[in-house]
Amino acid sequence: MGESKKRKRHRNKRGGKEEQPVLPSPCAKRTKLKEPSSFLQKMRARLSGGHFRMINEKLYTCTGEEALDYFKEEPSLFDVYHTGYKTQMSNWPEQPVNVIIKWLKKQSLSFVVADFGCGEALIAKSVKNEVFSLDLVSNDPNVIACNMENTPLDSSSVDVAIFCLSLMGTNYQSYLEESYRLLKPGGWLLIAEVKSRFDPNTGGADPKKFSNAISELGFSSVKQDFSNKMFILFFFTKKVYCLLQ
Repeated sequence: MGESKKRKRHRNKRGGKEEQPVLPSPCAKRTKLKEPSSFLQKMRARLSGGHFRMINEKLYTCTGEEALDYFKEEPSLFDVYHTGYKTQMSNWPEQPVNVIIKWLKKQSLSFVVADFGCGEALIAKSVKNEVFSLDLVSNDPNVIACNMENTPLDSSSVDVAIFCLSLMGTNYQSYLEESYRLLKPGGWLLIAEVKSRFDPNTGGADPKKFSNAISELGFSSVKQDFSNKMFILFFFTKKVYCLLQ
């Protein structure tokens, strides 16, 4: 906070722009919702679901700056999106945010956390650590509204950076580069993503290639958790570079 906005991004040693694995929108594979009891409820659910899918597709196919402008022009759409998101999540047997919260509770209380695309800031409300909750729009004074590629946090100021179903947009690599800037050497990067985005048989990304691409940004892959039916959880740490004397 107080740093120049012109920050030097980390780049791989080859100097070129890293080709990103294409992560398609998970909208193609939707979880079937439980049917409401009344006709009116059914109609409301259809309208809400339709709006959510429209906004979700928009977020996956635009840049972070465009998404920010999109919600600035119509702030109410942010609430529509999160209402639809909660409906979708209610049908999952396990939610990735809860898995991440369990993991955090096993870590040191001194860990400072940056939650990218925090939504309702559930992580900050569930752990005792200091958590910087970041999102495009904020109706909560504890959530920092900003573009995910240009946050107001200081370099090397956090121990854990989290993207829980929030690695969206055509320029998501810049969000990862921002997380690299914020993380201390050896700090953790956790990415939870919809499993359907990582099925090469249906046009999804190859998990190994995705992991390698993240590693090229200056991270080391620690593990990948495929145990859940709906999502994959990736664990990385920021590489520690030793300067030769």
